[in-house]
Amino acid sequence: MTLKKTLTIAGSDTSGGAGIQADLKTFQEHGTYGMTALTVVVTMDPANNWNHNVYSLPVDVLKAQIKTALSTGVDAIKTGMLSTEEVIKTAGNAIAESGLNHVVIDPVMVCKGEDEVLNPGNVGAMIEYLLPKAEIVTPNLFEAGQLAGIKTPKTIDDMKAAAEKIHSRGARNVVVKGGKQLQHDKAADLFYDGKTFTLLEGEKAETHYNHGAGCTFAAAITANLANGLEVKEAVIEAKKFVSAAIANGWKLNEYVGPVMHGAKNKFGAPEITLTEV
Repeated sequence: MTLKKTLTIAGSDTSGGAGIQADLKTFQEHGTYGMTALTVVVTMDPANNWNHNVYSLPVDVLKAQIKTALSTGVDAIKTGMLSTEEVIKTAGNAIAESGLNHVVIDPVMVCKGEDEVLNPGNVGAMIEYLLPKAEIVTPNLFEAGQLAGIKTPKTIDDMKAAAEKIHSRGARNVVVKGGKQLQHDKAADLFYDGKTFTLLEGEKAETHYNHGAGCTFAAAITANLANGLEVKEAVIEAKKFVSAAIANGWKLNEYVGPVMHGAKNKFGAPEITLTEV
């Protein structure tokens, strides 16, 4: 048996719900062979309300990891938490040298539960070094506003404007994740391929246990692309996967509840509707 190989260039979430831990669980659920190149290690302080601490790895260590993984013949790459402009440039250059087409950029800008951008210069670096390499970019509402240079989207029309701007900056496809802040009665994400807007809608899950949802969604797209799906179909299937994961999220402790990565394969997927808007 030969498995498709997927690489995540991202941070390690010590709690296990997000980052490379979420990516590897998602890759496994999709039958791909997951590899990692760590950029940072994120810990949470139990003596201080589980506040996050971010420990960056040296760039030369990152380069050595990427070189190791790419030497195996990777089929698809995703990026996650890239802590500095130098790290973003390193990842972008490595992706360019790899010649890979299946590149998923998850433009992580803050830790879950935090509201400070990791590094203000990161947005410009992402626009310069990552968006032109992206087969698809997967921002949430805040990230979409930052990449588009507009206010954080609140409506579907706002999401469309952000997606168009991000596409104009080099990404071949964009999916803006609606999240809880979107003024909409469904759990909605907007896919844009440069020509057509497609709204993906599902029922909102009545849960706060959604830690790792963004990483999981992007990782599912990555695995789907590696397994041969076209971009739009990869996004649709990833939406089903993460919707099931969120609906079956669970309480880890008093601070966080991760999604359940095996939910779709165990319980099936919720219904997703598609509408051109």
